[in-house]
Amino acid sequence: MPVKNLMNILTLIFLIIFLFPPPIQAQLDRWTIETFGEVCWRIDERVPHNDHIEMSGRQVSVVLRYGVQADSSFHLERSLVWPLLRTIPNNTHASLMQRFAFDVPTLLMVNGKSLSNEKVTEIRLNGTMEVISRFQRPEIELRRLFFPSTDQPMLCERYRLKNLSDKPLTLTIPDCRMSYHTDPEKGVEGSYTLVVKLQQPGFLVLDPGEEYGFDVSVQAFSSQQQELTPDMDREVQSRRALVSLWKDHLLLETPDTVLNSAFAFAKIRAAESIYATKGGAMHGPGGESYYAAIWANDQAEYINPFFPFLGYDYGNESALNSYLHFARFMNPEYKPIPSSIIAEGLDIWNGAGDRGDAAMIAYGAARYALARGDFHEAEVLWPLIEWCLEYCRRQLNTFGVVNSDSDELEGRFPSGSANLCTSSLYYDALISASYLGAELGKKDHADRYQDEAKVLSAAIETYFGAIVEGFETYRYYDGNDILRSWICIPLTVGIYDRAPGTIAALFSPRLWTQDGLLTQAGDHTFWDRSTLYALRGVFAAGETEKALEYLAYYSRKRLLGEHVPYPIEAWPEGNQRHLSAESGLYGRIITEGLFGIRPTGLSTFSVTPRLPQEWDKMALRNIYAFGMAFDLEVSRKGEVLEVQVIQKDPFM
Repeated sequence: MPVKNLMNILTLIFLIIFLFPPPIQAQLDRWTIETFGEVCWRIDERVPHNDHIEMSGRQVSVVLRYGVQADSSFHLERSLVWPLLRTIPNNTHASLMQRFAFDVPTLLMVNGKSLSNEKVTEIRLNGTMEVISRFQRPEIELRRLFFPSTDQPMLCERYRLKNLSDKPLTLTIPDCRMSYHTDPEKGVEGSYTLVVKLQQPGFLVLDPGEEYGFDVSVQAFSSQQQELTPDMDREVQSRRALVSLWKDHLLLETPDTVLNSAFAFAKIRAAESIYATKGGAMHGPGGESYYAAIWANDQAEYINPFFPFLGYDYGNESALNSYLHFARFMNPEYKPIPSSIIAEGLDIWNGAGDRGDAAMIAYGAARYALARGDFHEAEVLWPLIEWCLEYCRRQLNTFGVVNSDSDELEGRFPSGSANLCTSSLYYDALISASYLGAELGKKDHADRYQDEAKVLSAAIETYFGAIVEGFETYRYYDGNDILRSWICIPLTVGIYDRAPGTIAALFSPRLWTQDGLLTQAGDHTFWDRSTLYALRGVFAAGETEKALEYLAYYSRKRLLGEHVPYPIEAWPEGNQRHLSAESGLYGRIITEGLFGIRPTGLSTFSVTPRLPQEWDKMALRNIYAFGMAFDLEVSRKGEVLEVQVIQKDPFM
């Protein structure tokens, strides 16, 4: 076939896919939004069904594996993680972990008999998990509430029984305390003690309509610590107050209730997974694997730039702390900074070599410093940013793009000697650093970084720009001829030269699936992080309607589908764990994609809102960034958009 005819056919295929992308799959919701920030599963005939959710506090994390059986009874396994109780060897995964499958209702006696014939009626998620059941013999309602303590190494459980019959019932609650001791040879501090304790035991008569409650805690401690006496009322209030703070700060208002609630939930998971380690506040991904440690991608790149907008002090503290930990490894020889700092800051992991970590750190630190709006913090972070940029400059190959050993997928998929992701992050870091340098009185640096960014942008186009599988997009590395999901990265850093072809490729059947983007066309693996980056980039590129369509689909699936209520890590790896930083990436779809907020100084930013045609207005309220608190309102006035920045009382 002549080359001209082949090119015509490829062009036609591209136009068909771009103009008529595959339809988004229909979804059948399992969960419903009851009130803002709360979802409910009302149990119907679609059982059995099982799911898992992670929740975290400063000293504990728990993965609840729960479900409803075919007979509508409830089952639960608690997988607890204590990040500050270290095991041997004290590596990335060395948090004390234990699974518990005890069933509290089986310990109770009503009228001298055990409860039977349970029917779960609903399960609610809102930063806690509440399970509501009915037992027929005798007729009793049981409410279970599960959540981690905000600041203690303890899982909290609250049980409330209500007499639904027309006769008094006798209720016997046992005096129950179970303790376990771990192998002293496997603990950094020797043997650890784990205690399961039931509070408020006793015998009583429950009149018709009357309620009675008791509490259960699961805690762990070292030989140098003492067993806690839980104040469960305080624990409930503390957890709810913290969830309320996250809900009220950075409040999204759009006509789409699913989007509003998905964003509210993402803020919970993004902010709760911060641990009070010996090395200071450390945000951790979670997933029963990654605690008391930080990574150049999850923390430095993904979530830290989001924290200033949320106005969560402990989140900002953890972000600054993570950058200071990385700064410890700056060196005059410009050897690579480690990918991860583990074991509460005592050790490192660098098993994948240089993943482009310096680009990740410079990108995140510069964006964080600008959005934080704190001159002192910016001065503290400047040496790290400058060092990372110089490291990247020294890794430029003869084509002007950045060499690295791997990328953030650490060799799971090929990335060549230079990949698109690392160079794109370096480009954005240069832009941000030029803004930050100007604020700090470093004009020479600012001008140089702007010039270097222009040269790098051209090199990215020359080296990575390519026709891949018929799409005018990017090859991920030299020799790559299969579509990769990370072709979305340039869109997120303001490079739109190949936006039409890239967007068409992302939403083509080769990459888009019912679970979001495949990592590589033709494979079955997906990582939410690339889907989240892509949705942000498509908004930023101005394809608002397309971006909203796919964001709405994704949000509904993650919030109301079969595995809820947060973005996930990956599949098949990790079985779709609720890693925390992915929720931060979801949040950035809203702040940087939908609202187009781009920091340009410590107290300045640009806004490029993408108001969908079907919406008349949208708003982000209680934004805490750039040294102020403010609302951002966008409304349609005829053919133009009106943007209002409404400043509130200073918060710094």
